[in-house]
Amino acid sequence: MLHHHPFTRAGFWLKVGVAGLLTVLADTLFFFHPAGATLGAFALAWVIGVVFARPGLRRDPRAVFAIAAAVLLALVLLDRPGPLAWALFGLMLSVAVLSARVRAGDPAWRWAQRLIVHAVVSAAGPVIDLVRLTRPRRRSRRGGLSLWRLVKLLVLPLVGGAVFLVLFASANPLISNALDQFRAPALSGETILRAWFWGLVLLIVGATQRPRWRRKLFALPSLGDAVIPGVSGASITVSLVVFNALFALQNGLDIAFLWSGAPLPDDMTLADYAHRGAYPLIATALLAGLFVLVALRPGSETARRPLVRGLVVLWVGQNMLLVASSLLRTADYIEAYALTRFRIAAMIWMVLVAAGLLLILWRMLRGKDGHWLIDANVRLTLVVLAVVSTVDLGSVAAAWNVRHAREVDGTGALLDLGYLRFLGAPALVSLVELEQSTSDPDLRDRAAAVRAELQARLRRQQSDWRGWTWRDARRLQRIEALTEGRPLARPRPGPRDWDGSITAPDVLPPLVEPVPAPPPPAFPVQPLTSAPGA
Repeated sequence: MLHHHPFTRAGFWLKVGVAGLLTVLADTLFFFHPAGATLGAFALAWVIGVVFARPGLRRDPRAVFAIAAAVLLALVLLDRPGPLAWALFGLMLSVAVLSARVRAGDPAWRWAQRLIVHAVVSAAGPVIDLVRLTRPRRRSRRGGLSLWRLVKLLVLPLVGGAVFLVLFASANPLISNALDQFRAPALSGETILRAWFWGLVLLIVGATQRPRWRRKLFALPSLGDAVIPGVSGASITVSLVVFNALFALQNGLDIAFLWSGAPLPDDMTLADYAHRGAYPLIATALLAGLFVLVALRPGSETARRPLVRGLVVLWVGQNMLLVASSLLRTADYIEAYALTRFRIAAMIWMVLVAAGLLLILWRMLRGKDGHWLIDANVRLTLVVLAVVSTVDLGSVAAAWNVRHAREVDGTGALLDLGYLRFLGAPALVSLVELEQSTSDPDLRDRAAAVRAELQARLRRQQSDWRGWTWRDARRLQRIEALTEGRPLARPRPGPRDWDGSITAPDVLPPLVEPVPAPPPPAFPVQPLTSAPGA
Protein backbone atom coordinates (compact mmCIF):
# COMPACT_ATOMS: atom_id res chain seq x y z
CA MET A 1 0.00 0.00 0.00
CA LEU A 2 1.38 3.39 -0.97
CA HIS A 3 1.48 6.11 1.66
CA HIS A 4 1.72 9.72 0.53
CA HIS A 5 3.55 12.27 2.58
CA PRO A 6 1.11 13.40 5.30
CA PHE A 7 1.81 17.10 4.77
CA THR A 8 0.95 17.15 1.07
CA ARG A 9 -2.73 16.64 1.73
CA ALA A 10 -5.34 18.77 3.41
CA GLY A 11 -6.41 15.66 5.33
CA PHE A 12 -3.51 16.14 7.74
CA TRP A 13 -4.73 19.58 8.76
CA LEU A 14 -8.27 18.23 9.02
CA LYS A 15 -7.03 15.67 11.55
CA VAL A 16 -5.21 18.38 13.46
CA GLY A 17 -8.39 20.44 13.58
CA VAL A 18 -10.50 17.50 14.78
CA ALA A 19 -7.94 16.70 17.49
CA GLY A 20 -8.01 20.34 18.61
CA LEU A 21 -11.81 20.40 18.83
CA LEU A 22 -11.84 17.17 20.85
CA THR A 23 -9.24 18.66 23.20
CA VAL A 24 -11.38 21.73 23.78
CA LEU A 25 -14.38 19.46 24.43
CA ALA A 26 -12.35 17.40 26.94
CA ASP A 27 -11.30 20.59 28.71
CA THR A 28 -14.93 21.70 28.99
CA LEU A 29 -16.14 18.35 30.27
CA PHE A 30 -13.36 17.03 32.50
CA PHE A 31 -10.86 19.66 33.62
CA PHE A 32 -11.46 19.98 37.39
CA HIS A 33 -14.89 18.35 36.91
CA PRO A 34 -16.17 14.85 37.78
CA ALA A 35 -16.58 12.38 34.95
CA GLY A 36 -20.11 11.03 34.64
CA ALA A 37 -22.16 10.34 31.54
CA THR A 38 -19.95 12.99 29.91
CA LEU A 39 -17.32 10.25 29.52
CA GLY A 40 -19.65 8.37 27.17
CA ALA A 41 -20.57 11.59 25.34
CA PHE A 42 -16.88 12.34 24.78
CA ALA A 43 -16.31 8.77 23.57
CA LEU A 44 -19.10 9.15 21.00
CA ALA A 45 -17.66 12.49 19.86
CA TRP A 46 -14.26 10.85 19.55
CA VAL A 47 -15.65 8.09 17.31
CA ILE A 48 -17.44 10.66 15.14
CA GLY A 49 -14.21 12.66 14.85
CA VAL A 50 -12.22 9.61 13.78
CA VAL A 51 -14.78 8.57 11.17
CA PHE A 52 -15.03 12.15 9.86
CA ALA A 53 -11.27 12.70 9.59
CA ARG A 54 -10.55 9.21 8.22
CA PRO A 55 -13.38 8.32 5.82
CA GLY A 56 -11.39 5.39 4.44
CA LEU A 57 -12.16 3.37 7.57
CA ARG A 58 -15.75 3.00 6.42
CA ARG A 59 -14.55 0.81 3.54
CA ASP A 60 -12.82 -1.74 5.78
CA PRO A 61 -15.15 -4.40 7.29
CA ARG A 62 -12.89 -4.95 10.32
CA ALA A 63 -12.72 -1.24 11.02
CA VAL A 64 -16.51 -0.99 10.75
CA PHE A 65 -16.92 -3.86 13.22
CA ALA A 66 -14.43 -2.32 15.68
CA ILE A 67 -16.11 1.10 15.36
CA ALA A 68 -19.50 -0.48 16.06
CA ALA A 69 -18.04 -2.16 19.16
CA ALA A 70 -16.56 1.19 20.25
CA VAL A 71 -19.97 2.86 19.86
CA LEU A 72 -21.60 0.17 22.03
CA LEU A 73 -18.95 0.65 24.70
CA ALA A 74 -19.49 4.42 24.50
CA LEU A 75 -23.17 3.78 25.24
CA VAL A 76 -22.09 1.67 28.24
CA LEU A 77 -19.99 4.64 29.40
CA LEU A 78 -23.07 6.85 29.12
CA ASP A 79 -24.90 4.56 31.53
CA ARG A 80 -22.07 3.38 33.79
CA PRO A 81 -18.71 5.11 33.33
CA GLY A 82 -15.83 2.97 34.55
CA PRO A 83 -12.18 2.13 33.82
CA LEU A 84 -12.91 -1.30 32.30
CA ALA A 85 -15.40 0.00 29.72
CA TRP A 86 -13.08 2.92 28.96
CA ALA A 87 -10.10 0.59 28.39
CA LEU A 88 -12.14 -1.65 26.09
CA PHE A 89 -13.36 1.42 24.20
CA GLY A 90 -9.78 2.58 23.66
CA LEU A 91 -8.79 -0.91 22.49
CA MET A 92 -11.61 -1.10 19.95
CA LEU A 93 -10.91 2.39 18.62
CA SER A 94 -7.20 1.55 18.24
CA VAL A 95 -8.07 -1.65 16.37
CA ALA A 96 -10.35 0.37 14.08
CA VAL A 97 -7.73 2.95 13.12
CA LEU A 98 -5.06 0.28 12.54
CA SER A 99 -7.27 -2.06 10.50
CA ALA A 100 -6.81 -0.11 7.27
CA ARG A 101 -3.09 -0.93 7.32
CA VAL A 102 -3.30 -4.56 8.45
CA ARG A 103 -3.98 -7.44 6.13
CA ALA A 104 -6.97 -9.66 6.79
CA GLY A 105 -6.54 -12.76 8.92
CA ASP A 106 -3.70 -11.50 11.11
CA PRO A 107 -3.67 -13.36 14.46
CA ALA A 108 -3.98 -11.79 17.88
CA TRP A 109 -0.22 -12.15 18.49
CA ARG A 110 0.57 -9.73 15.66
CA TRP A 111 -2.23 -7.42 16.73
CA ALA A 112 -0.80 -7.27 20.26
CA GLN A 113 2.57 -6.19 18.87
CA ARG A 114 0.99 -3.53 16.66
CA LEU A 115 -1.00 -2.13 19.55
CA ILE A 116 2.12 -1.92 21.72
CA VAL A 117 4.09 -0.20 18.95
CA HIS A 118 1.14 2.11 18.33
CA ALA A 119 0.99 3.11 22.01
CA VAL A 120 4.74 3.60 22.46
CA VAL A 121 5.52 5.39 19.19
CA SER A 122 2.42 7.60 19.45
CA ALA A 123 4.02 9.24 22.49
CA ALA A 124 6.64 10.65 20.11
CA GLY A 125 4.13 11.24 17.30
CA PRO A 126 4.07 15.06 17.52
CA VAL A 127 7.89 15.16 17.44
CA ILE A 128 7.93 12.91 14.38
CA ASP A 129 5.40 15.12 12.62
CA LEU A 130 7.38 18.24 13.54
CA VAL A 131 10.56 16.75 12.06
CA ARG A 132 8.71 15.88 8.87
CA LEU A 133 7.12 19.29 8.84
CA THR A 134 10.47 21.09 8.96
CA ARG A 135 12.24 18.73 6.58
CA PRO A 136 13.38 20.59 3.41
CA ARG A 137 11.48 19.49 0.33
CA ARG A 138 11.87 20.11 -3.36
CA ARG A 139 10.23 23.03 -5.10
CA SER A 140 7.07 21.87 -6.73
CA ARG A 141 6.69 21.91 -10.49
CA ARG A 142 4.43 24.93 -10.26
CA GLY A 143 7.18 26.89 -8.52
CA GLY A 144 5.38 27.06 -5.16
CA LEU A 145 7.23 27.24 -1.90
CA SER A 146 7.42 24.40 0.57
CA LEU A 147 6.63 25.04 4.19
CA TRP A 148 10.34 24.86 5.05
CA ARG A 149 11.23 27.50 2.49
CA LEU A 150 8.40 29.67 3.79
CA VAL A 151 9.80 29.39 7.33
CA LYS A 152 13.27 30.37 6.16
CA LEU A 153 11.76 33.29 4.27
CA LEU A 154 10.02 34.67 7.39
CA VAL A 155 12.70 34.07 10.02
CA LEU A 156 14.80 37.17 9.31
CA PRO A 157 11.88 39.64 8.94
CA LEU A 158 10.21 38.42 12.11
CA VAL A 159 13.33 38.28 14.28
CA GLY A 160 14.72 41.57 12.94
CA GLY A 161 11.37 43.32 13.29
CA ALA A 162 11.04 42.11 16.89
CA VAL A 163 14.50 43.45 17.78
CA PHE A 164 13.77 46.88 16.33
CA LEU A 165 10.34 46.97 17.98
CA VAL A 166 11.92 46.33 21.39
CA LEU A 167 14.44 49.12 20.82
CA PHE A 168 11.74 51.56 19.75
CA ALA A 169 9.66 50.62 22.80
CA SER A 170 12.54 51.49 25.10
CA ALA A 171 12.89 54.89 23.39
CA ASN A 172 9.22 55.78 22.91
CA PRO A 173 6.76 55.62 25.86
CA LEU A 174 3.76 55.53 23.54
CA ILE A 175 4.97 52.31 21.90
CA SER A 176 5.96 50.91 25.30
CA ASN A 177 2.53 51.61 26.78
CA ALA A 178 0.85 50.05 23.77
CA LEU A 179 2.94 46.88 24.08
CA ASP A 180 2.14 46.64 27.78
CA GLN A 181 -1.50 46.09 26.84
CA PHE A 182 -0.56 42.92 24.96
CA ARG A 183 1.54 41.22 27.61
CA ALA A 184 0.73 37.58 28.25
CA PRO A 185 -0.94 36.88 31.58
CA ALA A 186 1.20 35.51 34.37
CA LEU A 187 1.36 31.72 34.56
CA SER A 188 -0.62 30.22 37.42
CA GLY A 189 -0.81 26.70 38.74
CA GLU A 190 -4.13 26.15 37.01
CA THR A 191 -2.70 27.39 33.69
CA ILE A 192 0.20 24.95 33.94
CA LEU A 193 -2.12 22.05 34.80
CA ARG A 194 -4.40 22.98 31.90
CA ALA A 195 -1.43 23.02 29.53
CA TRP A 196 -0.44 19.51 30.69
CA PHE A 197 -4.04 18.36 30.33
CA TRP A 198 -4.30 19.75 26.80
CA GLY A 199 -1.00 18.15 25.81
CA LEU A 200 -2.06 14.75 27.16
CA VAL A 201 -5.44 14.83 25.43
CA LEU A 202 -3.87 15.98 22.15
CA LEU A 203 -1.38 13.13 22.39
CA ILE A 204 -4.06 10.49 23.03
CA VAL A 205 -6.56 11.79 20.50
CA GLY A 206 -3.87 12.40 17.91
CA ALA A 207 -2.79 8.76 18.21
CA THR A 208 -6.14 7.70 16.72
CA GLN A 209 -6.03 10.40 14.02
CA ARG A 210 -2.51 9.46 12.91
CA PRO A 211 -1.80 5.86 14.11
CA ARG A 212 1.77 4.60 14.22
CA TRP A 213 2.68 1.09 13.17
CA ARG A 214 5.43 -1.05 11.70
CA ARG A 215 5.56 -3.81 9.12
CA LYS A 216 8.17 -6.10 10.67
CA LEU A 217 6.90 -8.00 13.70
CA PHE A 218 8.17 -10.82 15.85
CA ALA A 219 7.01 -14.34 15.12
CA LEU A 220 5.15 -16.27 17.80
CA PRO A 221 7.70 -18.07 20.01
CA SER A 222 7.40 -21.78 19.47
CA LEU A 223 9.38 -24.78 20.66
CA GLY A 224 8.72 -26.58 17.42
CA ASP A 225 10.44 -29.95 17.45
CA ALA A 226 13.06 -28.81 19.97
CA VAL A 227 13.92 -31.35 22.62
CA ILE A 228 13.31 -30.16 26.18
CA PRO A 229 16.14 -31.33 28.47
CA GLY A 230 15.03 -34.15 30.73
CA VAL A 231 11.70 -34.58 28.92
CA SER A 232 11.04 -37.65 26.83
CA GLY A 233 8.03 -39.65 25.76
CA ALA A 234 8.52 -42.11 28.61
CA SER A 235 8.97 -39.37 31.24
CA ILE A 236 5.83 -37.60 30.05
CA THR A 237 3.84 -40.84 30.24
CA VAL A 238 5.07 -41.59 33.77
CA SER A 239 4.44 -37.95 34.79
CA LEU A 240 0.85 -38.13 33.58
CA VAL A 241 0.29 -41.33 35.56
CA VAL A 242 1.70 -39.71 38.72
CA PHE A 243 -0.23 -36.47 38.16
CA ASN A 244 -3.50 -38.31 37.62
CA ALA A 245 -2.97 -40.28 40.84
CA LEU A 246 -2.27 -37.12 42.87
CA PHE A 247 -5.22 -35.27 41.37
CA ALA A 248 -7.44 -38.31 42.02
CA LEU A 249 -6.44 -38.15 45.70
CA GLN A 250 -7.30 -34.47 45.98
CA ASN A 251 -10.54 -34.80 44.03
CA GLY A 252 -11.53 -37.86 46.03
CA LEU A 253 -11.17 -35.96 49.28
CA ASP A 254 -13.17 -33.05 47.84
CA ILE A 255 -15.94 -35.39 46.69
CA ALA A 256 -16.06 -37.09 50.09
CA PHE A 257 -16.03 -34.04 52.33
CA LEU A 258 -16.78 -30.95 50.22
CA TRP A 259 -19.42 -32.31 47.85
CA SER A 260 -20.94 -35.22 49.82
CA GLY A 261 -20.74 -33.73 53.34
CA ALA A 262 -19.01 -36.69 55.01
CA PRO A 263 -17.96 -36.04 58.65
CA LEU A 264 -14.47 -34.67 59.08
CA PRO A 265 -12.03 -35.55 61.87
CA ASP A 266 -12.90 -34.11 65.27
CA ASP A 267 -10.22 -31.42 65.18
CA MET A 268 -11.34 -30.01 61.78
CA THR A 269 -14.50 -28.22 60.73
CA LEU A 270 -16.00 -27.95 57.27
CA ALA A 271 -15.13 -24.24 57.30
CA ASP A 272 -11.47 -25.08 57.91
CA TYR A 273 -11.53 -27.51 54.99
CA ALA A 274 -13.59 -25.46 52.56
CA HIS A 275 -12.11 -22.03 53.19
CA ARG A 276 -8.56 -23.09 52.52
CA GLY A 277 -6.89 -23.50 49.18
CA ALA A 278 -9.26 -22.13 46.53
CA TYR A 279 -6.59 -19.97 44.91
CA PRO A 280 -3.74 -22.51 45.22
CA LEU A 281 -5.94 -25.05 43.47
CA ILE A 282 -6.46 -22.60 40.61
CA ALA A 283 -2.68 -22.14 40.43
CA THR A 284 -2.41 -25.94 40.23
CA ALA A 285 -4.82 -26.02 37.29
CA LEU A 286 -2.83 -23.29 35.53
CA LEU A 287 0.39 -25.26 35.96
CA ALA A 288 -1.36 -28.32 34.56
CA GLY A 289 -2.43 -26.34 31.50
CA LEU A 290 1.10 -25.02 31.04
CA PHE A 291 2.47 -28.57 31.19
CA VAL A 292 0.09 -29.76 28.46
CA LEU A 293 0.83 -26.65 26.41
CA VAL A 294 4.62 -27.06 26.48
CA ALA A 295 5.25 -30.79 26.76
CA LEU A 296 2.47 -32.02 24.47
CA ARG A 297 2.66 -29.84 21.40
CA PRO A 298 0.27 -30.73 18.55
CA GLY A 299 1.92 -32.97 15.99
CA SER A 300 4.70 -34.07 18.32
CA GLU A 301 5.57 -37.75 18.60
CA THR A 302 4.43 -37.87 22.24
CA ALA A 303 1.08 -36.25 21.57
CA ARG A 304 0.30 -38.88 18.91
CA ARG A 305 0.50 -41.78 21.36
CA PRO A 306 -2.99 -43.09 22.24
CA LEU A 307 -2.02 -43.79 25.87
CA VAL A 308 -0.67 -40.27 26.36
CA ARG A 309 -3.70 -38.70 24.75
CA GLY A 310 -6.01 -40.70 26.99
CA LEU A 311 -4.04 -39.74 30.11
CA VAL A 312 -4.17 -36.07 29.07
CA VAL A 313 -7.94 -36.21 28.58
CA LEU A 314 -8.33 -37.82 32.00
CA TRP A 315 -6.03 -35.27 33.61
CA VAL A 316 -7.82 -32.29 32.08
CA GLY A 317 -11.09 -33.78 33.28
CA GLN A 318 -9.67 -33.95 36.79
CA ASN A 319 -8.53 -30.34 36.47
CA MET A 320 -12.07 -29.35 35.56
CA LEU A 321 -13.29 -31.06 38.74
CA LEU A 322 -10.56 -29.23 40.65
CA VAL A 323 -11.77 -25.89 39.29
CA ALA A 324 -15.34 -26.80 40.21
CA SER A 325 -14.18 -27.58 43.75
CA SER A 326 -12.44 -24.20 43.88
CA LEU A 327 -15.69 -22.53 42.87
CA LEU A 328 -17.53 -24.43 45.61
CA ARG A 329 -14.89 -23.46 48.18
CA THR A 330 -15.27 -19.80 47.20
CA ALA A 331 -19.06 -20.08 47.40
CA ASP A 332 -18.79 -21.59 50.90
CA TYR A 333 -16.40 -18.80 51.89
CA ILE A 334 -18.92 -16.24 50.65
CA GLU A 335 -21.70 -17.98 52.56
CA ALA A 336 -19.71 -17.84 55.78
CA TYR A 337 -18.40 -14.30 55.36
CA ALA A 338 -19.68 -12.02 52.58
CA LEU A 339 -19.72 -11.38 48.85
CA THR A 340 -17.34 -8.78 47.43
CA ARG A 341 -16.55 -7.53 43.99
CA PHE A 342 -13.14 -9.19 44.16
CA ARG A 343 -14.70 -12.58 44.96
CA ILE A 344 -17.10 -12.24 42.05
CA ALA A 345 -14.14 -11.43 39.77
CA ALA A 346 -12.25 -14.42 41.22
CA MET A 347 -15.11 -16.78 40.36
CA ILE A 348 -15.26 -15.37 36.83
CA TRP A 349 -11.52 -15.93 36.55
CA MET A 350 -11.97 -19.56 37.64
CA VAL A 351 -14.51 -20.12 34.88
CA LEU A 352 -12.08 -18.61 32.37
CA VAL A 353 -9.36 -20.98 33.61
CA ALA A 354 -11.67 -23.93 33.02
CA ALA A 355 -12.48 -22.71 29.52
CA GLY A 356 -8.78 -22.22 28.82
CA LEU A 357 -8.06 -25.81 29.85
CA LEU A 358 -10.71 -27.07 27.46
CA LEU A 359 -9.23 -24.97 24.66
CA ILE A 360 -5.76 -26.38 25.35
CA LEU A 361 -7.16 -29.93 25.20
CA TRP A 362 -9.04 -29.17 21.98
CA ARG A 363 -5.88 -27.72 20.46
CA MET A 364 -3.94 -30.92 21.17
CA LEU A 365 -6.67 -33.28 19.97
CA ARG A 366 -7.34 -31.29 16.77
CA GLY A 367 -3.76 -30.32 16.00
CA LYS A 368 -4.39 -26.55 16.10
CA ASP A 369 -1.46 -24.14 16.11
CA GLY A 370 -0.49 -21.60 18.75
CA HIS A 371 -2.17 -18.72 16.93
CA TRP A 372 -5.52 -20.51 17.11
CA LEU A 373 -5.18 -21.01 20.87
CA ILE A 374 -4.24 -17.37 21.51
CA ASP A 375 -7.02 -16.04 19.27
CA ALA A 376 -9.63 -18.23 20.97
CA ASN A 377 -8.56 -17.15 24.46
CA VAL A 378 -8.43 -13.46 23.48
CA ARG A 379 -11.92 -13.55 21.95
CA LEU A 380 -13.35 -15.33 24.98
CA THR A 381 -11.68 -12.92 27.40
CA LEU A 382 -12.84 -9.83 25.50
CA VAL A 383 -16.43 -11.09 25.43
CA VAL A 384 -16.38 -11.78 29.18
CA LEU A 385 -14.83 -8.38 29.95
CA ALA A 386 -17.38 -6.62 27.76
CA VAL A 387 -20.22 -8.32 29.63
CA VAL A 388 -18.65 -7.54 33.01
CA SER A 389 -18.26 -3.86 32.06
CA THR A 390 -22.05 -3.59 31.74
CA VAL A 391 -22.80 -5.25 35.10
CA ASP A 392 -22.59 -3.34 38.37
CA LEU A 393 -20.71 -5.87 40.49
CA GLY A 394 -20.95 -3.60 43.54
CA SER A 395 -24.74 -3.60 43.35
CA VAL A 396 -24.76 -7.39 42.97
CA ALA A 397 -22.52 -7.82 46.03
CA ALA A 398 -24.56 -5.40 48.15
CA ALA A 399 -27.88 -7.05 47.26
CA TRP A 400 -26.54 -10.53 48.06
CA ASN A 401 -25.03 -9.46 51.36
CA VAL A 402 -28.23 -7.76 52.55
CA ARG A 403 -30.51 -10.63 51.55
CA HIS A 404 -28.27 -13.29 53.11
CA ALA A 405 -27.25 -11.41 56.25
CA ARG A 406 -27.55 -13.25 59.53
CA GLU A 407 -29.28 -10.27 61.11
CA VAL A 408 -32.03 -10.40 58.46
CA ASP A 409 -32.93 -14.06 58.00
CA GLY A 410 -30.97 -15.77 60.75
CA THR A 411 -28.52 -17.43 58.37
CA GLY A 412 -25.44 -16.41 56.45
CA ALA A 413 -22.74 -13.97 57.44
CA LEU A 414 -22.73 -10.93 59.67
CA LEU A 415 -23.56 -7.87 57.61
CA ASP A 416 -20.57 -5.60 57.06
CA LEU A 417 -22.05 -2.12 56.77
CA GLY A 418 -18.55 -0.71 56.46
CA TYR A 419 -18.10 -2.58 53.18
CA LEU A 420 -21.48 -1.33 51.93
CA ARG A 421 -20.33 2.19 52.73
CA PHE A 422 -17.12 1.51 50.80
CA LEU A 423 -19.18 0.41 47.76
CA GLY A 424 -20.92 3.78 47.72
CA ALA A 425 -23.86 4.42 45.38
CA PRO A 426 -24.21 0.77 44.23
CA ALA A 427 -25.23 -0.18 47.79
CA LEU A 428 -27.92 2.49 48.22
CA VAL A 429 -30.97 0.50 47.08
CA SER A 430 -29.92 -2.48 49.20
CA LEU A 431 -29.47 -0.24 52.25
CA VAL A 432 -33.00 1.14 51.81
CA GLU A 433 -34.39 -2.40 51.56
CA LEU A 434 -32.45 -3.31 54.71
CA GLU A 435 -33.94 -0.37 56.63
CA GLN A 436 -37.44 -1.45 55.63
CA SER A 437 -37.01 -5.15 56.37
CA THR A 438 -34.92 -5.50 59.53
CA SER A 439 -36.52 -5.67 62.97
CA ASP A 440 -33.30 -4.80 64.77
CA PRO A 441 -33.52 -1.11 65.80
CA ASP A 442 -29.75 -0.76 66.18
CA LEU A 443 -29.09 -2.24 62.73
CA ARG A 444 -31.81 -0.04 61.23
CA ASP A 445 -30.22 3.07 62.76
CA ARG A 446 -26.73 2.15 61.54
CA ALA A 447 -28.04 1.37 58.05
CA ALA A 448 -29.91 4.68 58.02
CA ALA A 449 -26.74 6.57 58.93
CA VAL A 450 -24.74 4.95 56.12
CA ARG A 451 -27.60 5.33 53.66
CA ALA A 452 -28.13 9.00 54.47
CA GLU A 453 -24.46 9.79 53.91
CA LEU A 454 -24.29 7.92 50.59
CA GLN A 455 -27.60 9.35 49.40
CA ALA A 456 -26.51 12.93 50.13
CA ARG A 457 -23.23 12.34 48.32
CA LEU A 458 -25.01 10.88 45.30
CA ARG A 459 -27.48 13.78 45.12
CA ARG A 460 -24.59 16.26 45.12
CA GLN A 461 -22.93 14.33 42.31
CA GLN A 462 -26.13 14.14 40.28
CA SER A 463 -26.75 17.87 40.70
CA ASP A 464 -23.64 18.56 38.58
CA TRP A 465 -24.49 17.81 34.94
CA ARG A 466 -20.92 16.71 34.28
CA GLY A 467 -21.08 14.06 37.01
CA TRP A 468 -24.63 12.92 36.21
CA THR A 469 -25.13 9.30 35.13
CA TRP A 470 -28.25 7.55 33.95
CA ARG A 471 -27.66 4.54 36.20
CA ASP A 472 -27.45 6.68 39.33
CA ALA A 473 -30.57 8.54 38.24
CA ARG A 474 -32.37 5.20 38.05
CA ARG A 475 -31.06 4.38 41.55
CA LEU A 476 -32.61 7.51 42.99
CA GLN A 477 -35.88 6.77 41.17
CA ARG A 478 -35.86 3.25 42.62
CA ILE A 479 -35.35 4.66 46.14
CA GLU A 480 -38.26 7.08 45.65
CA ALA A 481 -40.46 4.18 44.55
CA LEU A 482 -39.47 2.08 47.56
CA THR A 483 -40.07 4.91 50.04
CA GLU A 484 -43.32 6.16 48.56
CA GLY A 485 -45.76 6.01 51.46
CA ARG A 486 -43.04 4.52 53.67
CA PRO A 487 -40.70 7.38 54.57
CA LEU A 488 -37.34 6.44 56.01
CA ALA A 489 -36.50 7.43 59.57
CA ARG A 490 -33.73 9.90 60.22
CA PRO A 491 -30.70 8.41 62.00
CA ARG A 492 -30.01 9.47 65.55
CA PRO A 493 -27.66 12.46 65.89
CA GLY A 494 -24.08 11.87 66.90
CA PRO A 495 -20.66 11.04 65.46
CA ARG A 496 -20.54 7.80 63.52
CA ASP A 497 -17.95 5.14 62.99
CA TRP A 498 -17.10 3.59 59.60
CA ASP A 499 -19.90 1.01 59.92
CA GLY A 500 -22.53 3.57 60.99
CA SER A 501 -22.38 2.87 64.70
CA ILE A 502 -22.38 5.83 67.10
CA THR A 503 -18.93 6.42 68.50
CA ALA A 504 -18.64 6.86 72.26
CA PRO A 505 -17.43 10.32 73.29
CA ASP A 506 -13.82 10.37 74.33
CA VAL A 507 -13.34 10.86 78.08
CA LEU A 508 -10.25 13.01 78.40
CA PRO A 509 -8.31 13.01 81.70
CA PRO A 510 -8.16 16.36 83.54
CA LEU A 511 -5.22 18.52 82.58
CA VAL A 512 -4.39 19.28 86.31
CA GLU A 513 -4.90 16.75 89.04
CA PRO A 514 -7.29 18.10 91.74
CA VAL A 515 -5.70 19.06 95.06
CA PRO A 516 -7.05 16.75 97.79
CA ALA A 517 -8.95 18.41 100.65
CA PRO A 518 -7.00 18.75 103.94
CA PRO A 519 -7.83 16.19 106.60
CA PRO A 520 -10.08 17.31 109.49
CA PRO A 521 -8.22 18.57 112.61
CA ALA A 522 -7.67 16.24 115.52
CA PHE A 523 -9.17 18.73 118.05
CA PRO A 524 -12.07 21.21 117.79
CA VAL A 525 -11.18 24.69 116.71
CA GLN A 526 -12.99 27.54 118.45
CA PRO A 527 -14.00 30.44 116.28
CA LEU A 528 -12.03 33.59 116.86
CA THR A 529 -14.50 36.20 118.12
CA SER A 530 -12.22 38.76 119.79
CA ALA A 531 -8.62 39.81 119.88
CA PRO A 532 -6.36 37.81 122.18
CA GLY A 533 -6.25 39.14 125.75
CA ALA A 534 -9.37 41.20 125.34
